Formats: sequence, C-alpha cells, structure tokens
Amino acid sequence: MQHPAAHRAASAPSSPAALAQYRRRANHYDQELVAFEPIRVEAIERLHLKPGETVLDVGCGTGLSLPSLHSRVGRHGRIVAIEPCPEMLGRAAERVQRHGWQNVELVQTTAAGAPLQGYADAALFHFTHDVLRDERAIANVLAHLKPGARVVASGLQWAPPWLWPTNGFVLMAALYSVTSLEGLARPWDKLAARLSGVQVDTAMFGGIYVASGVYTG
Repeated sequence: MQHPAAHRAASAPSSPAALAQYRRRANHYDQELVAFEPIRVEAIERLHLKPGETVLDVGCGTGLSLPSLHSRVGRHGRIVAIEPCPEMLGRAAERVQRHGWQNVELVQTTAAGAPLQGYADAALFHFTHDVLRDERAIANVLAHLKPGARVVASGLQWAPPWLWPTNGFVLMAALYSVTSLEGLARPWDKLAARLSGVQVDTAMFGGIYVASGVYTG
C-alpha cells in the first residue's frame, strides 16, 4: 500500500474532451455537487459495506465519497479510488492526507485501463456517465470483483418526456458534465446487463437514478 498522499499513475489516457472538462472543474467541483449529496449518501448505503472489506470508487473525482466509504470499511478495509484527471486526484490526495488514512490507494488512470489487483467486495460508480457507456471500463472493473460483490451506480438520466422542466435541467447539467448524451435514457443498462437482482430508483423528479445489483461472476 502506498503512502496516502501519493498516487499511482497508469499509462491509459482519458478521453481528451473528458479530461479537459474535469480539469476545468477541479477547483469548484465540490461546490457543484452539494445539491446531489443525498444521492451519494443513498448510493453508498446501498453498497452495504462492512468493516474490513475492499471497495472500488470508480471515477472518484476529488474524493467526496471517501469519508463515507472509509467510515464503513474502517482502517482494516481498503479503498481503491480511480480517477484520470490529475487535478481532481490531487484534491483527493489532499483529502486522504488530511485524514491520515493509510488504506486508500489513488490510481490516476481511466477505469478501462486501471491496473487493478485482487478482488473487491463492492464498486461505486457515482456520476460517471462516460464510464458507464464504456464496455471496456465496465469489463475491467467487474473483472476485479468477487462473486457476490455489490455494485451501485448513480447519476443523471432523462426523465419521462412530459417532465420537460426536469429534462431541461438534466440537459444543462449533462452538457456541462459528460462528453456524450448517448445512453442518457438508461445510463445503467450496460452495467445492469452484467449484474443480477438489479434495482433502479429515481429521484429529483426522475432526473436522477440510483441503480444497484450484485455481480455473480
């Protein structure tokens, strides 16, 4: 395990458009997501983490999920946080160092190219639309989960057509935070196809989803 203030880099590049987008947002990313914190809480609750377990935080951003994840797995658990944007991951490293966590590994790479080791008990995809539309990314993450691992994804989605005010909000938020609107009607479908017992719930007038399921191997 590395010192928490350091992070491991891999060679797989991120999409240039996605990387540039998140580099621009790094300084104020935490403030942007304040309104969505209840969704993060719900997503992490659905992971049903236990002390001593290992969890993958896919597309961890500035590490906003790390405190809640760490409080659940404890100091004997392990968190592997994956993020391609160096500015975002730098802020996550500051968060880890500030808390003095010794069991958080930060990996600077894409989810598709992450050189993961071992097998985790759970995986979180929180507001990671671009990752969830990438079959290679999904395959790489799932290949490093134990059979029976819990998987949760959350983020923006199109609401039913008659909820046009919600969809107006979703469009503005998506144009600012994702590189493609492809799949926004069912952002979780590629992941769900690899899971069992999938449950999908919505919030914020249908503009947000939380999907959960179990990876059976």
